[in-house]
Amino acid sequence: MTTNIDNTLIQATVTRRDDHTDDIAVFELAAADGSALPVFEAGAHIDVVVGPELIRQYSLSNAPGATSYRLGILNDPDSRGGSRQIHAELKAGAEVQISAPRNHFPLAMDAEHSLLIGGGIGITPMIAMAYALKAAGKSFELHYCSRSQSKAAFLEELEREFGDSLTLHFDDAGEASRIDPKALAAARPGTHLYVCGPSGFMDWVIEQGKAAGLPDSQIHFEYFNAEVDISGEAFEVYAETSDVTVQVGPNESIAAALKAAGVRVQMSCEEGVCGTCICDVSEGTPDHRDHFLTDEEKEDNDQIALCCSRAKSSRLVVDI
Repeated sequence: MTTNIDNTLIQATVTRRDDHTDDIAVFELAAADGSALPVFEAGAHIDVVVGPELIRQYSLSNAPGATSYRLGILNDPDSRGGSRQIHAELKAGAEVQISAPRNHFPLAMDAEHSLLIGGGIGITPMIAMAYALKAAGKSFELHYCSRSQSKAAFLEELEREFGDSLTLHFDDAGEASRIDPKALAAARPGTHLYVCGPSGFMDWVIEQGKAAGLPDSQIHFEYFNAEVDISGEAFEVYAETSDVTVQVGPNESIAAALKAAGVRVQMSCEEGVCGTCICDVSEGTPDHRDHFLTDEEKEDNDQIALCCSRAKSSRLVVDI
């Protein structure tokens, strides 16, 4: 399985830009030719082509069924260039290439209760989920965690649309404002927990959800960045479709080794969170280091994220 977003690129226009805080801008996009954009479901994201070899993923934050796409983008000081360039260049009227929506973070609409927790800019997919749950008359809570009110986007809309279902948690408001995911997850039977935000925050929320007794099948998450460790012993990779064999060095990614040998590898996040570079494995045992594949998929050992994962065996055969 290989992914090629070139098949689904859409020329889009920024119809509106609002700077909600000093580091969060909200962009509305429409098809440049006036046609209808593909429909999306809550939890979906799109790829944004920032420049040559620079593609980033952003969650859709408006209500499913909307005729436009809305993105909330943090100008991250630790960014590798994508968000900084978007903040600098995407003004109203600008054109940009995007992919059709993909959804690796879907809602379980049959859940008895949904607990939505967004940390910082991780609130964006939670907004779309809250709209979907509200429209379906489902039981849910929306929790927005931010360092301060001045750093929080979408506040007026969230308070207007979700009322008593919304709880705000600001770090600078003291201990009483802090969220307790363990207590929340244990409070209602049949709860499904959803979380998105900085990786450390997400790891903590997921741990608290498990401590509250939620099974893995009721804990849902989507990382938008992560620390990756590509170090390890050297190994061989045979790209079966391309008929190319490479040696992957101790501090080299499989993707980098393949690209150096002339094999085209489609990548985006380069941090093992987006799934763009996932490839089938027909021989050998992967050393999974991504945050995209589920635990069950990793146990099958028949797929690998080329940007960050390595090999436990001396040789891998991959379908690329």
